Amino acid sequence: MNNSQKIRTLSKVIVLGDSGVGKTSLMNQYAYKKFSQQYKATIGADFVTKELQIDDKLITLQIWDTAGQERFRSLGPAFYRGADCCVLVYDVNIHKTFDKLNNWHDEFLHQVTENKAREWCASRGNIPYFETSAKEGYNVDEAFLCVAKISLDNEHVQDIYFPGISETASEAEQQSRCAC
Repeated sequence: MNNSQKIRTLSKVIVLGDSGVGKTSLMNQYAYKKFSQQYKATIGADFVTKELQIDDKLITLQIWDTAGQERFRSLGPAFYRGADCCVLVYDVNIHKTFDKLNNWHDEFLHQVTENKAREWCASRGNIPYFETSAKEGYNVDEAFLCVAKISLDNEHVQDIYFPGISETASEAEQQSRCAC
């Protein structure tokens, strides 16, 4: 089998963890076999690609690195969009970075789940997507308002005729009359 016949796959991987734990260093070592002692904080997000062959399949890993600082959290939705998996990174010398892995993991699951649902809706004709909470009342009115608007947009005014109903009704009326 030549290269043009091999199955190719793209997988988006995101690297998560607190600032300074070595996310960029890990990514650079894997992609370029380079390591620098000098610390330089990542600003925003960046990615590298690495192609691997596993059996007869070619997989391109698109590995995304992000700033661990709180001020860059607003990048979240765009950063997580389309992610297939994540690598959670902590510093073995700083225990609190390990404790924070649960937060990073939960954030990944929340973001990816929402994005997968949004992508599913978009791929099926831009079905509207709403995250709601019946308990808190969050987004419930908005979701049903959207349903109502779509219903109005799709409304077709037409006469509905059910053949045989009038005859059936008159027969029923006749049968219910007393013949005394």
